[in-house]
Amino acid sequence: MLEKINLFMQKRMAILTPLSLLLGVLLEHIGQHLLSLVPIIFAIMTFISSLNMKVKDARVFIKYPKTILFSIAFLHMFMPLWAYFLSRLIFDDYLLTIGYVLAVAVPTGVTSIIWVTISKGNLPLALAIILIDTLLAPIVLPSLIHLTVGEHITIDITSLMLGLIWMVVIPSIAGILVNEFSKGKVQQKYGKMLAPISKLCLFAVVFINSSAIAPYLKNVTWEVLWIVAVVFTVSVSGYIFALLIGQALWKDKSIIATLVFIGGMRNIAAGVVVAITYFPAKVVMPVVFGMLFQQVLASFFYKIVQKKLAVEEP
Repeated sequence: MLEKINLFMQKRMAILTPLSLLLGVLLEHIGQHLLSLVPIIFAIMTFISSLNMKVKDARVFIKYPKTILFSIAFLHMFMPLWAYFLSRLIFDDYLLTIGYVLAVAVPTGVTSIIWVTISKGNLPLALAIILIDTLLAPIVLPSLIHLTVGEHITIDITSLMLGLIWMVVIPSIAGILVNEFSKGKVQQKYGKMLAPISKLCLFAVVFINSSAIAPYLKNVTWEVLWIVAVVFTVSVSGYIFALLIGQALWKDKSIIATLVFIGGMRNIAAGVVVAITYFPAKVVMPVVFGMLFQQVLASFFYKIVQKKLAVEEP
């Protein structure tokens, strides 16, 4: 039964995620009272996702050091710079710029594992990048935000780092250790039960955090439409850049497929939590709107990867 529920949600992520956002906007009075629960819910979601990881995943670094370093640079240097210049070109609003940079500076999405797997990508490489990227988050993300913010807005970097350690690093390490000490038995025994819980946690985070942008969405302006349009541009360009650069630098189709989804997907839920906790509500908008496109774009680029790299259906 739980497996069927999980499969149902997995196939409809592109619908259920925006639906959660819409419900959060319509029921903003409920979401606002639940904001204090978001870090806890997110930590649970991170812990469940990390039960698939092992310490040995990081050993892939020895085999693919250049690929992993490129991925980290792409995620936290190239894409944030692209988002920064694009947002500054179109908007004269530093809050929106922070939002766009934050949206692409967060760690790569754990759900990319799903797309890497069905695209015949290099799963050990994907897991290694996700693991290393996640553990670097408390250092990389605050540093990028500090560089972006400058003197325009005050932010408690120490508090942000501690928040990321609590929401991302500690539950990730806990999940890895549980998986190691149980030799994968916890995931084998409870994986089918935990998978739908993880997705429900994601929907809950989107629902609750959507209350922060409700005032903007209830009064749709041209600015809001432009914000959504630029979010889409940044989101789709992540996949396109990763595919083109991957094809230019690597011949191994499994590595290219891996880079497409690692480079295109983000742990947007983490970005939303950070945005709503440490910044004004307007910063949340570019981040949360990314949820509208992520799964849809992943499914679209899965078809492109199939065609360009001649990947067969699993």
